[in-house]
Amino acid sequence: MEFEKFLGVMDVLLGENGCPWDREQTHESLRQYMLEECYEAIDAIDCGDMNALRDELGDVLLQVVFHAKLAEKAGAFGIDDVIKSVSDKLVSRHTHIFGEEKANDVEDVKRIWEANKEKEREGSAVSAMNSVPKALPALVRAAKVIKRSKKELPPAEEIITRIDEQLKNTAVKDIDFGNILLSLAALSNILDINAEFSLTKALEAFINTESKSFFKQ
Repeated sequence: MEFEKFLGVMDVLLGENGCPWDREQTHESLRQYMLEECYEAIDAIDCGDMNALRDELGDVLLQVVFHAKLAEKAGAFGIDDVIKSVSDKLVSRHTHIFGEEKANDVEDVKRIWEANKEKEREGSAVSAMNSVPKALPALVRAAKVIKRSKKELPPAEEIITRIDEQLKNTAVKDIDFGNILLSLAALSNILDINAEFSLTKALEAFINTESKSFFKQ
């Protein structure tokens, strides 16, 4: 199998007579490459370029295997443990397929997935919010933190009114601006809009539009 061959290549690179650069890498030194490769894969998806996506997914896989091999050398876990972990997760969260629950539509699937995910977490809402990775883009992290807060959000109209009041303050400070963005993230959750992707699309429109005409719209 190609995957077994790939693992063999990594073993050679990380072996005693392997590549000096590969052998000196750590989880921390590889961090930036994991982030970059994921973004490049997303870019290939956005461009609809299947050849690029094939290559970029390979680069993402390289990062996964690289980290697993480093962990294996440290006696922490190996690639089989990584695969088992995600396989077990898929089974435990798809109880409408592998269990007794019933799902009539996509919304039922989402509800079941989130309920099973919640069962896996331990502790308070604060600990659940703290478990959201700080390395995520701020808008993505905000959406996840708000969802895990277990707080009942006000209606969309109320949030819009709050944002409007905040924007009328001409002496907006850094923390005020952050609260406005947080309110917008909460609004995106209510409207089921991915704020990160929405901003990305707006940026592309801005790049391809003269800025003066863009802000007159």
